[in-house]
Amino acid sequence: MTRFYSLSDYLKDTYGEKMYKIAIDAGFTCPNRDGTLGVGGCIFCSAGGSGDYAVSRSGHPDIRAQLAAGRALFGNKTMGQRCIAYFQAYTNTYAPPQRLRELYAEALCEPSVAGISIATRPDCLPENVMTTLVNLREQFPDKFVWIELGLQTIHEETAALIRRGYPLEVYDSCVASLQQARIPVVTHMILGLPGESKEHMLSTIAHINNVRSWGIKLQLLHVLRGTDLATLYESGRYEPLTLDAYTELVIACLERLSPDVVVHRLTGDGPKKLLLAPLWSADKRNVLNTIQRTMKARGSYQGRLYTERLHS
Repeated sequence: MTRFYSLSDYLKDTYGEKMYKIAIDAGFTCPNRDGTLGVGGCIFCSAGGSGDYAVSRSGHPDIRAQLAAGRALFGNKTMGQRCIAYFQAYTNTYAPPQRLRELYAEALCEPSVAGISIATRPDCLPENVMTTLVNLREQFPDKFVWIELGLQTIHEETAALIRRGYPLEVYDSCVASLQQARIPVVTHMILGLPGESKEHMLSTIAHINNVRSWGIKLQLLHVLRGTDLATLYESGRYEPLTLDAYTELVIACLERLSPDVVVHRLTGDGPKKLLLAPLWSADKRNVLNTIQRTMKARGSYQGRLYTERLHS
């Protein structure tokens, strides 16, 4: 049986094929870096703005060139005919609406692009940007537009520690606005943030259920060189999760997650040249296999402990 509702399953069910994502660096920055909110970014964010796997803008300055370079990286890997253009690096709605429209349309005009996924912050989606997204969806009715929001946690004390830069109600309001505009929301959540217990993380899952997020990305907290989190780690003030602990947390989250939520990610892989800890996370295949194997042994599956009453 399928243990969770994966993005791969959703794509095959909806579009009839498995698609690959091409991460794009469109040259954005972030209000948490340019001085609007701060200059250092979130404590875990690398200098690449979480876009370390995006196609480099050096030699590939425009979207079409990055898409072509990204396709070439897959080589002969068996995939579907279409791909998802993933605007990943930094905050990808943090620009004037006309500039955003040009960048998104450039990707959507590519025949091999089935749709775009835009990683951003909920405090960077003003009404004029929302209008731009709605107009694009109408201009390209056969393609999709997804928004990925970096929530990470619902707990304000943790949010202040990691320098997220906005309160929870901003996320809630943004999700409601996107849903009203019929734009699917993928919520990013980090497991293993400093000071958070299992109960903290499960209450974040409950909140994601309550706001009816369409998708979720579960992300292990990586310690990357050059970040403020690395300073905490090297001074002994932060201890990363073990593989066993992470496996337990992922399964606990999945069991309480609504079975309708599409799971876009169960972990992540920090760039090896930057990764300080936990080093076991570098073997992503083993991490995923461990989670799947453990779920199978226990008869576990997404939504096993989910009820409307529990999360209402």
